[in-house]
Amino acid sequence: MNRPSLSFSFSSFPAGTFRLVGITLIALLCVLAWDALGLDLAAAELVGTPAGFPWRWSKQLALWLHDVPRIGSWVVLAACFASIRWPVGALRQLDRIERVQLALSALAAVLAVSLMKSRSQTSCPWDLQVFGGTAQYVSHWAIGVADGGPGGCFPAGHASAAFAWFGGYFVFRRASPVTARRWLSVVLVMGSVFGIVQQMRGAHYMSHTLWTAWICWTVTFAIDATARFARRPAVRIAAKEAA
Repeated sequence: MNRPSLSFSFSSFPAGTFRLVGITLIALLCVLAWDALGLDLAAAELVGTPAGFPWRWSKQLALWLHDVPRIGSWVVLAACFASIRWPVGALRQLDRIERVQLALSALAAVLAVSLMKSRSQTSCPWDLQVFGGTAQYVSHWAIGVADGGPGGCFPAGHASAAFAWFGGYFVFRRASPVTARRWLSVVLVMGSVFGIVQQMRGAHYMSHTLWTAWICWTVTFAIDATARFARRPAVRIAAKEAA
């Protein structure tokens, strides 16, 4: 009986994988460049004052572009898990394994960001003395160095409500490239809006949003690459049996 070969080969990776690896690395360099140039404080000073951030106290901004999207993202995630059994709309284009991947990759991305936040000693812009708080500015790369504030601000948790759904782009790439591109566009726009709103409120530096985007992209990409590589032997076996 012939057994499936598990030998490693670069040709085993799906088409486009190395292009996505290149995009991921270029994005990483861009985020690192933002940090190296020290642009966070300069960007925060565009909307912050010595008395704080005026937009922080906007109830409408906090409600419609923070609270509602945060709750909505969890509702969508619950619906996504339910769709594994009862798919609706565009999700009918995906098989069950792809729907599982979509739900799990979104959850994994959120958990990755949340875990990093829980261990971060970086405080938010509105906590800084220059903006009326008590903390000193300390780079999030100064691991283990406290800034005198409450910490727990890096990376941006709110932006992950959108960026965690990068996984939709990966699962739709085969079934519907058009849907994949539209999905990616919506995620990028929503995540950027959430990040800018938090920047205006003084809740995050821009680098926090950029790192959240990169972390979510990398987590969902890694899950997709692993899932697709693992499925290829089964696909080859099925093709041989059908021949």
